[in-house]
Amino acid sequence: MPDDHFQRLIHCLEQEAVAEAREVVRLSRRTTGDSAERSGACLIGLVIRDETAGFGGRVVLNLGKRDRRQELPWTRLNSGTPIVLSEENGEENVGWRGVVTDRDRETITVAVGDAPEPLADRPTFRLDLSSDEVARQRQRDALRRAASVERGRLANFRHKLLGEQTPEFGVPKDWQPLSALDQSQRAAVSHALAAEDVAIIHGPPGTGKTTTVVELIRQAIRRGERVLACAPSNLAVDNMLERLLAGGERALRIGHPARVLPELRAHTLDVQVESHPDLKLAREWIKRAWSLRRQASKYTRTAPQVGARRELRDEANQLMADARRIESQLVTYLLDSATVLCATLTGLDGDLLRDREFDLVVIDEAAQATEPPCWIPLLRSRRLVLAGDHCQLPATVVSPEARRDGFHISLMERLVDLWGAAISRRLTTQYRMHQQIMQFSSMEFYDSALVAADSVAKHLLADLPGVTRCPLTETALRFYDTAGSICEERAETDGSSRENPGEAQFVANQVAELIAAGLPATDIAVITPYGAQARLLRQLITERAVEVDTVDGFQGREKEAVVISLVRSNTAGELGFLTDTRRMNVALTRARRKLIVFGDSSTLANHDFYLRLIEYFECEDAYGTVWELDGGQ
Repeated sequence: MPDDHFQRLIHCLEQEAVAEAREVVRLSRRTTGDSAERSGACLIGLVIRDETAGFGGRVVLNLGKRDRRQELPWTRLNSGTPIVLSEENGEENVGWRGVVTDRDRETITVAVGDAPEPLADRPTFRLDLSSDEVARQRQRDALRRAASVERGRLANFRHKLLGEQTPEFGVPKDWQPLSALDQSQRAAVSHALAAEDVAIIHGPPGTGKTTTVVELIRQAIRRGERVLACAPSNLAVDNMLERLLAGGERALRIGHPARVLPELRAHTLDVQVESHPDLKLAREWIKRAWSLRRQASKYTRTAPQVGARRELRDEANQLMADARRIESQLVTYLLDSATVLCATLTGLDGDLLRDREFDLVVIDEAAQATEPPCWIPLLRSRRLVLAGDHCQLPATVVSPEARRDGFHISLMERLVDLWGAAISRRLTTQYRMHQQIMQFSSMEFYDSALVAADSVAKHLLADLPGVTRCPLTETALRFYDTAGSICEERAETDGSSRENPGEAQFVANQVAELIAAGLPATDIAVITPYGAQARLLRQLITERAVEVDTVDGFQGREKEAVVISLVRSNTAGELGFLTDTRRMNVALTRARRKLIVFGDSSTLANHDFYLRLIEYFECEDAYGTVWELDGGQ
């Protein structure tokens, strides 16, 4: 079984690589005009505005449109995104790989290995979203090693994770919380501390999962354990890092500094090495070494003494070796002096970590990762704790073939299916949503187990300073039925997504009403399952501070008010993306004080989940139609 399991995962990795490559080609064919940028996966017509030296010898380029007054369009190229920079109308297959380090309305900044040497006098460039082949190779290597090991710690660990042996738990030991925890959070930490091999912390929306994970890590550190804290995304890792530092822990961040939040970069290994006084001496030795090498190669009119050139080269080589030794010793010192290392799953560099093992590996947001990257830290782990919510969105899988082979099923979800409550503890008090916003998802996904904390159970927009009291702000829920109105879905003109212009206009009007009631635009989000609808909404909502994105973009996020546009309205009852109810669970649980949903009941009611959703709004006296709003006919 082990070999079959890992071979299947490797095969799925290859299928996903092929599918991603096809998608990049498809998007890159949109080479001219606004259509090239509509997908959000590229930016075109950029010029280099500034060029500076970056971390670790990298080059940092600041790019923007040629017209400095022109803002960048909406894009998925955010800080930490891997990219390829290429010159428009330049040579084919010539590009520079790097990552986005920063972005504002007018410019985007990227760090690349080498600076482009433009062929034209004033060339324009394009940025494209890139796959991370280094990450994929690390996953392959980890799977092959996990499959091949026959005995020892890793082999025993593998037996538990493949369901061949039952996970074991010791007797819980006494511990004193280092932060304020509720009863379910304490129970989850106790359970995880007692695990002999693997445990799961199940954190539904708003239940303080990261707080619980950080408490677990700090308790393990108090026990003298070495901890490796991981997550699929840089943002999730940074969230843990920030809280660990606030708790006074000696946490060190591994990974490209450009992918780390600016305020946390000082805690990355790269920056700490670069800023250490000992490295300045190493840099001087390297400069001296290069000077000696140039001197040894320099032509002179008179013949040098016998062996003089060799002596210069030998001295240069010795200086280089001494400098590298200092760098290596410094890296070793920093890694060993940290009580917890923080990194993304695929950001773990084997050459850097060498043979280091960890008493505890914690993977936060584990349900958002496919299984292969989880095996990278597992190779170094004595115990594993997975934290996340398998009732929300899984990792994105592009390949239909890989999805059919179960590639979208996370390690966490697979273990929950195998062992259930025996290894998992659920957090039950949520600190985000008004109880009416929470209740439907609690019933549908969490066995009605969630309880809203007193601090949020009744909070409303009207309770915020500067917000006018009115029916819009004094209620937590509203569903607007678009059936029979002007709201009809249609295929996107240039692409495969769908949009609903009538519904989009109602959404934009509702956002305007929220702002008119005194709610800051930064406290409002608009969520839709379809990229085309998101693009249309960004055109209609003139206030740029209002965040508009697809469901995937809002996983792990929250806003005071959320407006959802479900888009689908057709006589065939086709729902497309909406049939993934976990996707809708994410959308419905982002709002803190106000949730507004627009949808066509005649289409939605063909699915049991949405029928129950509409019935819930009716029971809460929160159902209405767009005929109540201006422009309903």
